Amino acid sequence: MAASGEQDLYDNPDAKIRYEAYSRLQAAAVAHGESLPIPEIVAIGGQSDGKSSLLEAFLGFRFNIREVEMGTRRPLICQMVHDPTAQQPRCRIQDEDSDEYGPPIMPETAVAEEIKLRTEKHLQQNGGTVSAKPIVMRAEYAYSPNLTIVDTPGFILKARKGEADTTPDDILSMVKAQAHPPHRLILFLQQSSVEWCSSLWMHVIQEVDPNFQRTVVVASKFDNRLKEFAERWEVDRYLSATGYLHPNAKPFFVALPKDRSLTASSEWRQAIQQVDSAVLSHLRTEVAGGFDEEQFGSRIGFANLKMWLEEELARRYRDAAPATLALLQERCEGVAAELVAAESRLQAAEDVTSLRRAAMQHVFAMANHVTALLNGATDPDPSQHGMTTEEERASSSKPQWPAVHGPVRPQNASLRLYGGAAFERCLDEFQEAAHVVQFPTVARDKVANVLLASKGRGAAGGPAHTAQDLARSIARELLSPLLDTACCRLASLLRHAFDIAADSQQLLQDPSHDTLRPYVAFHAALRSAYHSFIAHLEDNCKSLMRHHLEAATSEFAVTTLAGMDDLHVDDRNDTGVTSTSSDDFENANRESMHPRESVIDREPLRESQMTVPETPSPDMLAAGKGGGRRRDFLSGRNADNPSPTKARGRPQRNATAANMSNDQVKNSYGTICGTAEKMFNRIRQGVTCHAAPSSLKSAFLEPLSSKLASQISIDLLACTDEEFMAMFTAAGAVAVLEARRDALARRVEGLVRCKNEFQELARCL
Repeated sequence: MAASGEQDLYDNPDAKIRYEAYSRLQAAAVAHGESLPIPEIVAIGGQSDGKSSLLEAFLGFRFNIREVEMGTRRPLICQMVHDPTAQQPRCRIQDEDSDEYGPPIMPETAVAEEIKLRTEKHLQQNGGTVSAKPIVMRAEYAYSPNLTIVDTPGFILKARKGEADTTPDDILSMVKAQAHPPHRLILFLQQSSVEWCSSLWMHVIQEVDPNFQRTVVVASKFDNRLKEFAERWEVDRYLSATGYLHPNAKPFFVALPKDRSLTASSEWRQAIQQVDSAVLSHLRTEVAGGFDEEQFGSRIGFANLKMWLEEELARRYRDAAPATLALLQERCEGVAAELVAAESRLQAAEDVTSLRRAAMQHVFAMANHVTALLNGATDPDPSQHGMTTEEERASSSKPQWPAVHGPVRPQNASLRLYGGAAFERCLDEFQEAAHVVQFPTVARDKVANVLLASKGRGAAGGPAHTAQDLARSIARELLSPLLDTACCRLASLLRHAFDIAADSQQLLQDPSHDTLRPYVAFHAALRSAYHSFIAHLEDNCKSLMRHHLEAATSEFAVTTLAGMDDLHVDDRNDTGVTSTSSDDFENANRESMHPRESVIDREPLRESQMTVPETPSPDMLAAGKGGGRRRDFLSGRNADNPSPTKARGRPQRNATAANMSNDQVKNSYGTICGTAEKMFNRIRQGVTCHAAPSSLKSAFLEPLSSKLASQISIDLLACTDEEFMAMFTAAGAVAVLEARRDALARRVEGLVRCKNEFQELARCL
């Protein structure tokens, strides 16, 4: 096609028209960072299959990439720009950490060394042998087409010495990722000396593009195969690749100059055309019968490959023109709306009324978001914002439950929860912790002190009163810190809900939040006001829990508990020397607690049934003194003081209690401790399982849903304009808004120009 005497491959009228169209189209498409799916080419293949030489052929000049020596380990994205005024190549490499391009590299033969240095430096910094981060090079040249080619590292079977064993797999994964985008044409290179059936890397194409819809197979170094052809049928069989390639695959056969001494760009371009002519001449003259030139002539030589790719790219541009125009129109309208919003935010940045309005809207949005989290929401990702029980404990100021030494694992402890679900789990954990708390061992001395003191004061019910006092004091001692910890843990979860809401608001397209985004002082004040609100709720909850505990351990509440059947101590013997059995005491208790039942069941006595007690004779009294029967008859009166009136004012019973023996105290100790433990369990059950959960929910959650927004609005907005504007004096905030406004204005201008030019160029293609 490009033999001597024919039009120059890089300098003919058709090519110039095509280059000019591509140049304007490519520049319009990538203007201002727009990610339009402009067709690109990615070259893949085994190491030393000629990908870098093919890239140099497309560029029209050499920059001495020697894949065998360098061993490419990073993708190279080469953005070719056809510039008729650039008679010498202008190559610039993009900075590693920015979108800016460095100065032109002169001469162009120094480009390969710069690529090698950047690759080695990058790999040393990252501690690997392969990196997926590409090197981006922009090449402006009068003989380059307008297209983008991605040169990828070559496939290898085994890592080189000093490289990681995973290097072959790393390269394979990297190349697949580069070839995956559907707008990229795939150039699959394989040396012609390799038989089709022996291809090592054809399976990669079958995975990425199984139907070969966007794959172009290139048999490189085709001149090495020519000497194996003697007859026409041998050439035609190889060129057809029948039975080895997919029917959609139409391979090209390319040979490029091997003379590395060709450094001048003009010499390189001329040598490419000479090699194409030499290959065609050999097939026509050196092979018996030649070859089927009508079928295969258009697929032999670099010139045909280049022309086919240009036409294919033009077709793809043309087919995508309607969708691209619609996308450009949509982008223009969207960016124009952003520009209007940026103008409004810039004006509002200096208007206190607008700032107050935006602040109030943002406060209510945050309050609604927190309420939604507590009511149950699926928007935030639990893997990012949720916490397990262990993580909740670690983030709280009180990670341990007081008086609990064993592990406490509520249901769903391993799930990452937030908001209302985490609140309910924390309440379950509190109840589990309260259940673990056990009645402690009480010292005998402590029991004796309480017991003897109560009898010394003449208080009725010594053992029962002692058990009540013990249960009340121990319940207050153990449950009070437990309730405080529950309030602290729940408050910590509510603070975490604010953090989740703040992160979610960052992702929303909320105009009020965009206006307030630069003002760090305002967001800090908002967070402080929310934390103060939660701290106030926490203090109220602690006071409420203390009130519940005091009510549950009051004398009246404990007396009520003492009236339950399984909590009684026998108090009929005031000295505490003996105690009746539980069965006898329960029977006696039933009689004492329900005296009216027996009276109601009996009929009234008739006069004939009534008797007058017989007055005891002196003999009976004398017999009572001798045998102890008088004490039984008087039912508990002191026999030494027959007159109950006289005995009532004497301290003889106190003296008896003070002189109790150790055995007498020991007999009461077990009964008192057992009764106190039962009372403690009842108190714990009533407080932690009934009163506390409902009170904690109402004290925390109800104010959050009804008062949060109004209270924070008062804290932030109930101030003078001067005090309010103090939160909106962020350094450079207005400058940031102005810079964004200007950038959007430039982007709108570029998009409008891009759309207009695309409409014109779509007709030319």
